[in-house]
Amino acid sequence: MKTHQVFNQSPVFENVNLYEFDAIMQSLVKKQDISWIEDTLKNYGKHLGDKEWIYKGKLANEYTPKFHTHNTKGFRVDEVEFHQSYHDLMQLAIKNEVHSLPWVSQQKNAHVARLFLNYLDNQNEAGTSCPLTMTFSAVPPLKKYFPQADEWLPKILNQEYDPSNKPYFEKKGLTIGMAMTEKQGGTDVRANTTVAIPENTKERGAVYHLTGHKWFCSAPMCDGFLTLAQTEGGLSCFLFPRWKPDGTKNNFRIQRLKDKLGNKSNASSEIEFDGALAWLVGDEGRGVPTIIEMVALTRYDCMIGSSGLMRRGLSEVLHHIKYRSVLSKELINQPLMRNVVADLCLESEASLTMTYRVAQCLDNFKNEEEQLLLRLLTPIGKFWITKRAITFLGEAMECLGGNGYVEDSILPRLYREAPVNAIWEGSGNVQCLDVLRAFHKSPEIKDVLFRFLNQEKGKIEAYDAYVERLKNRINSTKNMEGNARIMASEMALSIQASLMITYSTEESALAFCETRLTGGTGYHFGYLTEEKWIDHILERNSM
Repeated sequence: MKTHQVFNQSPVFENVNLYEFDAIMQSLVKKQDISWIEDTLKNYGKHLGDKEWIYKGKLANEYTPKFHTHNTKGFRVDEVEFHQSYHDLMQLAIKNEVHSLPWVSQQKNAHVARLFLNYLDNQNEAGTSCPLTMTFSAVPPLKKYFPQADEWLPKILNQEYDPSNKPYFEKKGLTIGMAMTEKQGGTDVRANTTVAIPENTKERGAVYHLTGHKWFCSAPMCDGFLTLAQTEGGLSCFLFPRWKPDGTKNNFRIQRLKDKLGNKSNASSEIEFDGALAWLVGDEGRGVPTIIEMVALTRYDCMIGSSGLMRRGLSEVLHHIKYRSVLSKELINQPLMRNVVADLCLESEASLTMTYRVAQCLDNFKNEEEQLLLRLLTPIGKFWITKRAITFLGEAMECLGGNGYVEDSILPRLYREAPVNAIWEGSGNVQCLDVLRAFHKSPEIKDVLFRFLNQEKGKIEAYDAYVERLKNRINSTKNMEGNARIMASEMALSIQASLMITYSTEESALAFCETRLTGGTGYHFGYLTEEKWIDHILERNSM
């Protein structure tokens, strides 16, 4: 029916190169010696911003995983069926080495390069990031502590994605999942009751049999899973395969899939072990120290994921305000909208830059001071960025109004996706308590932090004053645990401000410090007090 003409609507955000649309990412790429990855980033950004691949991300979430307990003849199969779009996205990511780049590349700064690949990947479809992250993060413990690594790692690290449900030794490509938490313990893995009985020896790589349950098993169609179980020597780490070495199905059962708020394309499950075969990774009683490097890397990937979600939301907003008019003036020229969007630009840049600094620490693995800084930046960044993403995406949705709230838009999916990064691998309280643990176990970490922060002192008065207040906070022993969130938040803002001074422009750094560090309203958006800041930030982010 010809009842009206459609006008004053922004076109759909598609067929856009996500790399070329992001001036901040391009700036950070140029500040690091990673020109060798730039063509890949351009190509990957083109793919993920293409209408076809955006639609694949939508389909993977609309047609969610289906769990099949048995086949048509009554045999137990424990198989999860995914939409083909999910497999296409996994294949694209693995082909581009999102799961493996730092472990296989001989180039400098491979962690920084992989950061930007993963950052782009999360802007299209974040559910596939779960198996990609776990496969990536499982490599260090397997390489260090698993005698059978030579059999597994070549198939984990190659660029082949094989979703078939068959024994690991028959496949070209393998993915790794994780099964950690139990009903009674959650984050407190030392409360786990699953037991592991050795078949013969207790050496690394020896066969054990697991009996018990896991309340969360992520990506249950992976080929192997790292898990924790109790042994005579204490909590220990194991790798259990979907299929046993004799070609029969392993003795664990998927009970059901979780019905989650978001992360819909990814399957999360409950499982039970009934004498399941597993190999000991590391030594008995050393389960947590063995798996901790994997946990740290997954927390880092939560920072990447949240930064990517924020950037995609921001891209939608930047695109929308160029075309939508209110009272005969485009939104990009409306003063209050300009203020809000410029503030969102600042937040997105600060989050990405903080994550960028973690990647630099990972690349500088031989530098002791960088590793101490990494020990602190990871829980602080995981706590802060994943929390900010939730608020950020709510604001981005509001910028698009009703169009941002309906499911035709990607904003609701981004918004539902955001909390998983805050909850998975230790919620906010866990991260803040881990910060306290870092100070307790490595007292020298305080000096490392302030040497880092002091590098940018003397440039912005608000920053200098804030760092001094932070020093007083950290030196105080009053109710440290109860105030852990306050301390972690202040450290996060100090670190982000320092990095904005280092990597951003003078105007952007000043705007960030004045709005976040002066006791104002920096927890919301749209509070920039200087028009020149707003003009500069929007011009810098316009594409």
